[in-house]
Amino acid sequence: MVRTPTLEGDTVATIESIVRTINRELVPLFEERLRAELATRDRDWLVDQVVRLTLDAHSLEEADRRIVMEAKAKARADRLSRVTSLALDQPKLEAFLADHGGATRDGLIAAGHLAATAPDKGTALIGPADRSTEGDALLTLAKDVLFALLFGDDSNGTHLVRVQQELLTMALPRFKSGALDFMKASTELTAAGTWQDPHSVSNDERADNVLLEVQFGEVEAELVGRGIVAALSLINNLEVNEQILYARMINIEEATLIA
Repeated sequence: MVRTPTLEGDTVATIESIVRTINRELVPLFEERLRAELATRDRDWLVDQVVRLTLDAHSLEEADRRIVMEAKAKARADRLSRVTSLALDQPKLEAFLADHGGATRDGLIAAGHLAATAPDKGTALIGPADRSTEGDALLTLAKDVLFALLFGDDSNGTHLVRVQQELLTMALPRFKSGALDFMKASTELTAAGTWQDPHSVSNDERADNVLLEVQFGEVEAELVGRGIVAALSLINNLEVNEQILYARMINIEEATLIA
């Protein structure tokens, strides 16, 4: 005969009573741990958290949205400052291509920019934990160069004699698109993609992808296109981590903006 569990004398146990009993035992320990943890926190942070507890859901969403927008605005300002300091021109673009035009994952690992234990290509994003300080700096440089190549002009210190217009189209998984969220004046399209990986690491069937389209100016020697490929290769190997990062550039014979 199976005996029914009992708690508190002869009372027949229920899930609720078991939870209450365990809760009574754990609450003092939880409170002690919580107090000890909060005692180490900054006073202003504690005030912010108390205020959050008093706000309704809508107010919290607005506050969080404002924080996100402020962070993005700061990131844009910081990038524009770096791009201006970069002062990209044709000689500097040629130097960038000479230094990084043939970047590979193995080469970045050998140079100490990327950890050998970084996620396999075609899987997760590569995070800061898998990059060295030099790797982080190189990733930032690649994004700044890409920004200058696509959107740079005299107003932000970029001096390239652009003679024709081209269209860059890129495809990447939606969950990785944040790695390129610094790109302004781009068109974003939803696309479903299929990828059959020969090594069965990252097979996709109707994957949720994003297409990004950006119009940019090319120089006579077509160095901008080569620079875009080199920058995207660094970004892919140091963060996006796709086996194949699709990017296509085509010449635009005629384009106009209609108001």
